[in-house]
Amino acid sequence: MAVVEIDRPRDGVAIIRLNRPEVRNALNTEVRELLAAAVEELNRDDDVGAIVLTGGDTVFAVGADLGEQAGRDVVGAIRAYTHQAFWYSGKPVIAAVNGDAFGGGNEFILQCDFVIAAENARFAQTEVTIGLVPGGGATQRLPRAIGRQNAMYALLTGAPMSADDAHRLGYVSEVVAGNAVDRAVELAALIASRPRLAVRQIKEVVRLGLDTSFEAGIALERRGYQLMFGTHDLREGFASIQEGRPPKFTGD
Repeated sequence: MAVVEIDRPRDGVAIIRLNRPEVRNALNTEVRELLAAAVEELNRDDDVGAIVLTGGDTVFAVGADLGEQAGRDVVGAIRAYTHQAFWYSGKPVIAAVNGDAFGGGNEFILQCDFVIAAENARFAQTEVTIGLVPGGGATQRLPRAIGRQNAMYALLTGAPMSADDAHRLGYVSEVVAGNAVDRAVELAALIASRPRLAVRQIKEVVRLGLDTSFEAGIALERRGYQLMFGTHDLREGFASIQEGRPPKFTGD
């Protein structure tokens, strides 16, 4: 059985699923490389419009594989494989979280575009509890997601955050009863039905704009707006409204 699986539950939607239940989906080098390869594969697939990242029904991922981590020295840590494939994915990635998302598991979620959580979901950056500093982006992305003080509380205590608290802080978009994957797939299908070039531009402008000045961000947005006037889908969108019919987008 593969430790990283790809499913295609609906047209336009792909699920990347972590599958190491015997170690609570701990993240070792093999898993990180397979996740990166899966994202790259799906970004090349024109049939996929949106991606869902998930783990198991009772645990998302508990973080780095401590068996692999414990044997590292400084050189090994420098050489350790990390990737930001979800952050740089040209296609939207929705995190569907059931159970615990700790350490590196939570850092993968921070790379996603938004989060759907089950009621049993918990989020934590637990590195401090064993003497580590987060190494997958949490010190930079978590303050941007929930504010500096809330992030410092989470990073310095290592305390888990409930799904409801994460929703209150704006980290989680929706908390659902039952399995988070069902709702995430529903939303992914909706996004996949939207004009693909517009979706891609929105994601890129938001990602780049947050790391630059407000004025530069506005300029990026304006350029994205202008570019859409060269697309078939915008013309189709206008025509569908004028003719009172559903649009038929082609991704062009």
